[in-house]
Amino acid sequence: MARVTVEDCVEKVPNRFALVLLSAHRARGISAGASLLVERDNDKNPVVALREIADDVVDHEGLKEQLISTLQRVDEHTEAEEEAETLALLADPTHMQMSELELVRALQSDRDGGQEERY
Repeated sequence: MARVTVEDCVEKVPNRFALVLLSAHRARGISAGASLLVERDNDKNPVVALREIADDVVDHEGLKEQLISTLQRVDEHTEAEEEAETLALLADPTHMQMSELELVRALQSDRDGGQEERY
């Protein structure tokens, strides 16, 4: 029965890789307690997810957006901290008051120092 379900689903979601991702995401949602949109008929969660996709009872675009949001790893707090640090550096120009000679010396010491000495 699962093979027929996959063949039916390919008509709804033409990319097999996207179909696998969407159906797996929906199956995990069902495992987590999401309500079923079709009768279970003693099928396991992946088969139920494929049947839902084949019967067009699940919103493909909504499911795709949910999948994308779960796969994104963005730590907004860290980005905000980095932005605040950058703004603080720009607000305090004391680090930019280095003379040209001091800058050249610093760059030369970086260049002359070998990798072995740094670690």
